[in-house]
Parts: sequence; structure tokens; C-alpha cells
Amino acid sequence: MRGAPTPALFRARLKRLRAWMREAAVDAVLVPCSDPHQTEQPPPRWQACRWLCGFDGSAGLLIIGRKWAILWTDSRYRQQAEQRLAGTGVQVEQSGSDLIEESARWLCGNVRAGGFVAIDGDCFSLAAHRRLQAGLAPRHIRLIADTDPLLAVWGDRPGLPRRPIGAGPGSGAAMGRMHALRAVLSGTGADSHLISALDDIAWLFDLRGSDIPYHPLFLAHALIEPQRVSLFLTEDALSAECAQRLARHGVAIEPYADARQALARLKDSRLLVDPQQASIGMLSGLHASVHLIEAGNPVAAMKARKSATEIEAIRSTMMLDGIALCEALAWLDEALREGTVSEREVDRQLAMHRAAGEGFAGASFATIAAFNANAAMPHYRAMDEGETIRGDGLLLIDSGGQYRQGATTDVTRMVPVGALTPRQRRDCTRVLKGLIALSRARFPEGIPAQMLDAIARAPLWREGLDYGHGTGHGVGAFLNVHEGPQRISWRAPLHPDSGMHAGMVTSIEPGLYRPGQWGVRIENLVHARHASGEPGFLEFETLTLCPIDVRCLSMEMLDRDEQGWLEEYHRNVGETLGPHLTERALRWMENAMGLRGDAPEEKPSPDVMLVPEANPAGQQRSVGSTDRSAHSTGAGKTGAGKRSAAGR
Repeated sequence: MRGAPTPALFRARLKRLRAWMREAAVDAVLVPCSDPHQTEQPPPRWQACRWLCGFDGSAGLLIIGRKWAILWTDSRYRQQAEQRLAGTGVQVEQSGSDLIEESARWLCGNVRAGGFVAIDGDCFSLAAHRRLQAGLAPRHIRLIADTDPLLAVWGDRPGLPRRPIGAGPGSGAAMGRMHALRAVLSGTGADSHLISALDDIAWLFDLRGSDIPYHPLFLAHALIEPQRVSLFLTEDALSAECAQRLARHGVAIEPYADARQALARLKDSRLLVDPQQASIGMLSGLHASVHLIEAGNPVAAMKARKSATEIEAIRSTMMLDGIALCEALAWLDEALREGTVSEREVDRQLAMHRAAGEGFAGASFATIAAFNANAAMPHYRAMDEGETIRGDGLLLIDSGGQYRQGATTDVTRMVPVGALTPRQRRDCTRVLKGLIALSRARFPEGIPAQMLDAIARAPLWREGLDYGHGTGHGVGAFLNVHEGPQRISWRAPLHPDSGMHAGMVTSIEPGLYRPGQWGVRIENLVHARHASGEPGFLEFETLTLCPIDVRCLSMEMLDRDEQGWLEEYHRNVGETLGPHLTERALRWMENAMGLRGDAPEEKPSPDVMLVPEANPAGQQRSVGSTDRSAHSTGAGKTGAGKRSAAGR
């Protein structure tokens, strides 16, 4: 078995790339963490950034110069990137809100005027390419986008994945979705439409695959024309049954590699493309007579508004996911009482318990099991076995599953380990107050999702605290765990499809991070629905079913309404999950809800009122603390075995 790449190997790879740069008279190369479909987790063939320097985050841009290299990433990945890239010769810099603009500024300051910068045009969207060109224009730096700089240096580069493609959970909904899409297209003035976003294609044609890590997706492009629909797939991947179904509805299956030529054959067409998704490489061969209409992909907005059938499948699956979480957390509680546990073992246990549920297809992202200081890195991932969980502190567990019946889950919980300090409890409670605030909100339908962000952040802002990531993202139905078009983040740009609408499933996940100490994040998935008795307004239905451990909280910090929300949430969790839990998991659930009075020891902390609390916003605040328990609810148990959502 081949060992992990070393810093020396990464330096050697960068040296080979620089040799190519000298031969090609290129001053710098830009390598994104993306592919021709702007996928968040690209397949191995396009993991060029990881191959060159070891960075495997979803947000990053590597810039290689003749004598320097720099990785721009955001606050979620900066600290861990610095650790992983140590010794590679790559400097890590944290970006603000726009990797492209900051990278362009860096290039203007470090590349000669009139120089050349090379990119793989297949991996840069039309919008990113334009912004990069505009940013380099003041120094007359020219962009080369018609070559892949890695072709000459990555000798053992993986090929295209060719895994099987089968039916999705939509029960033949594809043609109805296609008719709805054509109706939308007619209103845009377009007669043709290119779709490259893999989750949009999977939903539109009601297909699923496994080409992409953690996502039930497959490599594809789709071209919708007035009298023809073409689906470009890797050869021999589509099941015979699905091929026959699509053929009956007039969908032509063509080789993946032929998509570019099909676009080049278009003449006198009005082609709708999403400039954030379509690559500059894919569009480079368009005939001059083709008129581009640039707008968000209509399928993304259609897909985000889940049908009643999709929502019911998600509700049922949340019960299965909640049972698995309770069983795994009960195992963890017992294991920690008996000894120590590694962070990676927590991941394995979560996967094992989820696999006992009906339809489980795998994790929806790489589990984050982060103890104490590791949790201060929002997207921490354990190396090897990771940290050993021992002593006192907070364990953050962020995990999710993919379920074939039509659901994707994403949930974060805090676990008390040993004795907690008052500061740790206060931080957990502050974050919970933000989650409760947004969960209880009512708001006008269509309001930009960005505007809801302040509701969740207000309890933290009130004390001069904040966090660097967004508060919420859309979630698919057995699709992407990060789905648009809605994003609950004040930093996200506004666009015509930013509005929150009924049927959308979204995460709420405020956080608070103390570098070198601990991190806190609590996350539920919610469903936007029409508010009862309030025409034109929406409210959130909480979908996630898993106790929020009161042993991590300072209950006196919650007001009466907040305590009422938590009690009602726990009542629903207990009534829904309790009858299906083992005796051990039931005991854990009751302890987590505060029903058994089994509160963890409170670690003496001299900082309760004496040492001010440093915070990410650079301000200071101190709060005292005691503990109370939440009220609760009854529950029963069932035996082990394969779990099903039937008969809920």
C-alpha cells in the first residue's frame, strides 16, 4: 500500500510544473479546487490542487509562480491548511469573500506587466474567467485558458470515472420536470439550454450515480434543444432499464466527450447558460451566430422547492438518521466511560449505525469528529486515527448520510467529555440561542435568504462575537449536501434566485470558535413552509431528530421562550425516536435531555468572572454560569435489526 505523500514529493511535483512553465513561457499557473461541472468534491481526475500540494478542501485556489506558490482559502480551512502544507513550499493566505478577486490582486503584484498566466479553461466558469481577466487587465497580464497545465506533469493522472448510473427516487418524475423546464425556458427567450451542474442533471432526469465522493452523482452534460434532448454520459454507465425509459421519452444518450462538439454545431441559437456553472472551455467553440442568454439555471430553483412527496421522504428518513445518531452517541458515551476513543472511530461508528437503516447509501460528506482545539477548525478532518478523545472538553460531531429513498442529512451536535468549564457551557448556549432564534422566525415568502442571517447571529453579535462561515445552505433530496440557490449568509452575493420559498430544505448552523481551545457548532435541517394563519409568510419546520445535549448548556441563559422551544423539540424527538431505540440509547437520550439528572461534573474555572473572554471579533466579554435541566418526555425501545421508516 502506497504511503501518504510527503512534503518532499509535493515540492518535486511543483518543480516539474515550473519546468513546464519555463518551456511554455508562462509566469504563473492557477489551479482551482473544481472540475468542469464546478463540483464541490471533484472526482480524483480533477483533484489537481490536492495532487500538487495536499490541500483537499472545497474552497481554495493554488497559484504557482516561478519561485513562489500560494494557496488562497477561506477561514474554514486556513488553520488546517497551514498544518498540512507545512514544508511543501506553499504559503497559505486567508481570503475574504472572493478567491478570484484576491488572487488577481496577488498576481498583479507578483507577475510582470504583460506576463502570462495559464489556467485549465475546463475548470473555470464563464463568470470566474471574466472576473479574473478584469482583475489582471490593469497590468496587461494575459490569460491562457486553452490548455491544461497538468497534462505534461501528472503522469499517473486518474481517468474519468465509469461507475453505474441507475434510477433516482422520483418514480418517473423526469418527464414532468422536463415539461416544466421547457415552460420556464420559453419565458426567458432561449430556445436551447446547456446544463453542466451534476445535481441539476441528476434531479432533472431522475438518475443517480456514484462518480463523485459523498454525492450520488455522475459525470454528465445535458443540452436541451427545441426538438431534441441530449444527455452526455460516460459510455456504458447507464442501466439498460433507465436507457429504455429515457429513449421512450426522446432523450438521446451520447458520449460524455461529445458535448463540446454538440455545442459547436449549434447555429443561430439563443442558448441559456448559467455563467457560474458553464466552463469557459466548454463554451469556447460556440459558433458566432449563437446568442448567449446568461441567467441562473432554472433547474436549480425548481429542485430547491421540494414537492410534498420529497418532504415526506425526508421526514421519514430523519427518523432513521436520528435513531442511528442516538445509537452511535450512546456507544460513544459508554466507550468514553470505559477508556479512550479516537476521532476516526467515532466516524466508523456513525457509518455502522447509519448502515443499519433502510436505504443508506453512504456518508453525505467526510465526518468531522473534532475534540477541543481541533473543533476550532470548522472543516477539520482527522489524519489517520486523529486525536485521542480523553480528559475533559467538548467534542464536535458534524456528520450526515445519503439515503436512496430520497433524503440527504446533515447534523452537528456537541458532546460533553468529562468535566466542562463554565466558558464552554456558555459558548454552547450562545450558539444554541442563535439556532433557536432562526428556527422560531417568521418571514415574508421570497425574502432573500441572506437577510435571515442576522437573526441567528444576533445573540452572538450582542456580545461582540461572530463566526466566519455561513449560517445555512440548501440541502438536496438524495443529492448534494450543499445545494443552492438559497444561502443564509450576509456575505453571499444577492441574485434573482436568492429568495426563500416554501419547500426549501436548509441548514441552520451557527458556530463559535476559540482557536487553540475549542469550537462549537449546532446544526439542524429545517423545511420552509407556509406559516399558519399568516398569508404570505413562511416559518421553519425542524426536520432533524437528535437531542441537543443539555449537559453542554447553561440553562439559565435561555429565556422562557427559548426553553419552551427546546422542551418542545425534545418532546418531539423523544416521542418519534424513543420507541425504536435500544435500552442503552434510550438511557443516553434521557441523560442528554436532562431527564435522569446525570449532569457531568463542572470543571472548576478561575475565569468565570475574573478573566475576560477573548473572542473572534477581537472584543471581550465575561458571563457567569450555573446549570439546570430541561423537562422531558417518555420513550420506549425496540430490538436491533434493519430499520425501516415504514409504519412511523
